[in-house]
Amino acid sequence: MTGHDDPLTAPHETTRHAVVVGGGLAGVTAALGLADAGLDVTLLEGRPRLGGLAFSFRRGELTVDNGQHVYLRCCTAYTRFLDRIDASRLAPVQDRLDVPVLDADTRKLARLRRTAAPVPLHLAASLAGFRHLSLAERASVARATLALGRLDPADPALDEEDFGSWLHRHGQSPRTIEALWDLVGVATLNARAAGASLALAAKVFRTGLLSEPGAADIGWAHVPLGELHDTLARRALDKAGVRTELRARVGAVHREEDGTWRVVTEDEELRAATVVLAVPQRETHALLPGGAIEEQDRLTRLGTSPILNVHVVYDRKVLRRPFFAALGSPVQWVFDRTAPSGLTGPGQYLALSQSAAQDEIDAPVSALRARYLPELERLLPATRGAGVRDFFVTRERTATFDPAPGSGRLRPGNRTAFPGLYLAGAWTATGWPATMEGAVRSGTAAAAEALRTLGRAHDHLFEEAA
Repeated sequence: MTGHDDPLTAPHETTRHAVVVGGGLAGVTAALGLADAGLDVTLLEGRPRLGGLAFSFRRGELTVDNGQHVYLRCCTAYTRFLDRIDASRLAPVQDRLDVPVLDADTRKLARLRRTAAPVPLHLAASLAGFRHLSLAERASVARATLALGRLDPADPALDEEDFGSWLHRHGQSPRTIEALWDLVGVATLNARAAGASLALAAKVFRTGLLSEPGAADIGWAHVPLGELHDTLARRALDKAGVRTELRARVGAVHREEDGTWRVVTEDEELRAATVVLAVPQRETHALLPGGAIEEQDRLTRLGTSPILNVHVVYDRKVLRRPFFAALGSPVQWVFDRTAPSGLTGPGQYLALSQSAAQDEIDAPVSALRARYLPELERLLPATRGAGVRDFFVTRERTATFDPAPGSGRLRPGNRTAFPGLYLAGAWTATGWPATMEGAVRSGTAAAAEALRTLGRAHDHLFEEAA
């Protein structure tokens, strides 16, 4: 034990001690919130780094993000998290939403852009000129958008219906779903419309497109994610007095007779009055004592959805824009990662973000190379004749929870039946899909619940989730 009395031999310290299990965004947020309230916090992370599934690694001269992560201006909790760790300047947001959308078959480019007009007129001009859809399809989108704005994402009935069926009932053609609804929905929900809960889809589109004009403006890290979620997060934790232990995998969590908790790793046992489990749902299920939540086995029924990322390094510049989305192609979104990766010289590094990748997540690299390099040549003529210096893939088989209809009733809240034990993670009942925003909100909510139980003020939290 470094810098703390051993909680097993210092009972007077136990009531002030909190243990957070998991060093992803949810766990880091919870730890900061508890430490800021004056608790002695220990953060335990089984990996050799913080950041969860939003991290970086080295590959030769490159610093590679495991996948492209973006956020929107409406992601207020994540924005405040960036402020809290002094990272906002490193992940700026667009001045105004501007998404180039390229059709692979026609080679036509259209843009989804907003104006400063009030909602919903802020997107009217962009929709009117969105030439990937016919005039009739554009009109149908306007009608469906207004209908979507009348839905209440908190209505449990919406969680039982799939978004695709709702879109069909509201006159959306397969082309409209592909070119607009899935363009946004697959990236944010990690599921196509037919496989997504209407409640979660309504949350995404109402918040991002219908809450305020700038809500959907896109932000992303201009440095490797590890610099934000590991280096700067660790610095903020250190300043807050949090003891952070890496490579500390928790094997058990026990409730003692006096109501305190014993957290067991391979190297030590910790005693605390407060424990936050901020790990994936199946890992949480394995650690929870019996009777902690209703229908505890529902955590094993909450499925997962994969994300595949394809990384290509060319020997020359082939893309002038920072990113674009594709239609009529297996390629979904393409980002220029040259500068953040540290690549120097005349080459360019592109990252393809492929969500809802169930059909390809286990495909061999050779098959993915044979599929995606020709597709990039269709989309980007400048790649023809360019040399490929490197081609590799990163796979997150359990990147997010599966947002299928019925997933809402499987997501637990932050409290458990046992005082002092709380849950955090983007898979908990945040009302949001599995995004960085949802993860931060869950961590803040868990910290707030813990502080309420302890009778401590929680109005200091940098963002208390609704």
